[in-house]
Parts: sequence; C-alpha cells; structure tokens
Amino acid sequence: MITVSDLTKQYGKRLAVDGMTFDVAAGRVTGFVGPNGAGKSTTMRMMVGLTRPGRGDVRYSGVHYRDLKHPARTVGSVLDARCMHPGRTARNHLRATAALSGIPTARAEEVLAEVGLGTAADQRAGKFSLGMRQRLALAGALLGDPQVLLLDEPSNGLDPDGIRWLRDYLRDFARRGGTVFVSSHLIGELSMFADDLIVVGGGRLLAAESVQEITARNDVAVLIQTLQPAELASRLAAHGLVVEVAADRLIVRGTTRAAVSQIAFDSRIQVLELRETSRSLEDSLLDMTRASAEFASA
Repeated sequence: MITVSDLTKQYGKRLAVDGMTFDVAAGRVTGFVGPNGAGKSTTMRMMVGLTRPGRGDVRYSGVHYRDLKHPARTVGSVLDARCMHPGRTARNHLRATAALSGIPTARAEEVLAEVGLGTAADQRAGKFSLGMRQRLALAGALLGDPQVLLLDEPSNGLDPDGIRWLRDYLRDFARRGGTVFVSSHLIGELSMFADDLIVVGGGRLLAAESVQEITARNDVAVLIQTLQPAELASRLAAHGLVVEVAADRLIVRGTTRAAVSQIAFDSRIQVLELRETSRSLEDSLLDMTRASAEFASA
C-alpha cells in the first residue's frame, strides 16, 4: 500500500499541492485524474523523491521512499517517456539503468521482451516513436521487478493495440498483487481497467473512491418517445415524477425504465422508444473538477 499524508508543495506564492492525503491499495489499479495544473505531476514527483515536499510524506508499506534499501525493487516509475539518451540503443539504455540500480544486466533482455521491444533492442532510442519510447520507459520501470508502478500518462503515443496491451498488462500486474498508480487524461480508457480513482483539482484532493462508487451516483434518466407525449407526461407527473420535454422525447429522472413502462402500459399509451441512460464517468469527473480547472475554454 502507498500512504500519502498531508503532502504539500509551494512554488513562490503558488500552492501547487495543498495537503494531499490518500491511500493507494495493493492488488488494484488506481487512476489519478484532474485537469492540467491540478498538481498531479508534482505529487508523483514527490512520491519518488524527485521533488522535496514542503510538508507531509509518502510511505510504501510504512517505509519512506528515501529509506527503501532497494528502491528500484519496490517502486518502478515512469514520469517522462523521454528519460533515455537518444544515442543509446534500447538494450544499452536498459543495461546502464540496471547497472546503476544494482540489477543484473541480463534483466534487460527479459523486460524488452515483456514490453514487446525485443526486435527493436539494437535501435537507437532517438529514432523511436513516442509509443516505442513509452514501452522502453516502462521496461526501465520493470527492471527491478517492483511491487509498485507509478506511471504518468503511460498511454501517450500508443496506438490502439498498444493501449489495449498496456491496459491488460496493468490489470494483470495488479491481479498478481502489485500496486498500480496511473495518471491519465483518457477517462474513457481509464474507466475500462481502473478499480479506484483519486480525483484532484487546484492542488487539492476532491475525491478518493472506487470507480463503481462514482458511477453509481451518475444521474440515470429514462428517455421516452410516444405519439401521446402530453398524456404520458401527465400520467408520469401524477406518480410524482418530474418530466422534461426535449425535442420529440420525454426525459424522466430518478426512476427506472421498468417503472415508466408499467405506467405507460397501465395508461394504455403506446411507447415507440424507451431506454435508460446514465451520464458517463467523464461527465461526472468534469463536474467534480470544473470549478478548479486552471485552464478552460470559453
């Protein structure tokens, strides 16, 4: 488990991270989401000792990062996919990284195969596409066979096949007991494999809940199309339901499709279309963070 307690960082007059406190559970994928400027990258840098917090701390199973005997064997991180010398081959980059961390250089071959770069091992990193650099950066994080993965926007530059591979890999890593903490702006993609979400805005924690808990609060609506809209609206209102009229459809909130269907049937009103919808996870997160967004379009 990762425990983040009262993490705070100020740059001049700007409070980039303000008393951030949350837990990241082992065996689960936790998404880290929020608008640009929300403090995500600064928080992740403090989590691996690259930025010194003004206050607060981060512990991995009770141990500060700086006190880990073999950090690379506990935490694997990717905070910048450009973290390699462009003139080095993929293999030599990983061998050098392994040597610096006291890891056998033979491990480089294993992680190259694991991330699908075995055939590109002797190509220079400077010639890699962004997606290939993402895979190479992940390979570097995996060198120590860590218990925890911290990844900042790891799907940037990946093609659809690469995104699916990453999703399956992280889900399997967590299933094997690992801890995954991943930031992403691709909410739709994140919702497909994340178990929990840490939502931040303006440097502050806005929510720390499971994806299931957040989506369960989404506003469910029943959409109805009928040739007798006024009559059906009247019957629904008689049952205490609030009805909105949108174009040629009625929208009823706070009920279910089955309940609306029963009212229409009992009233002998023919229904042409009846479906239940809910707001997306993306809509819910945008609502949470809208007030704290530093950069917003008109």
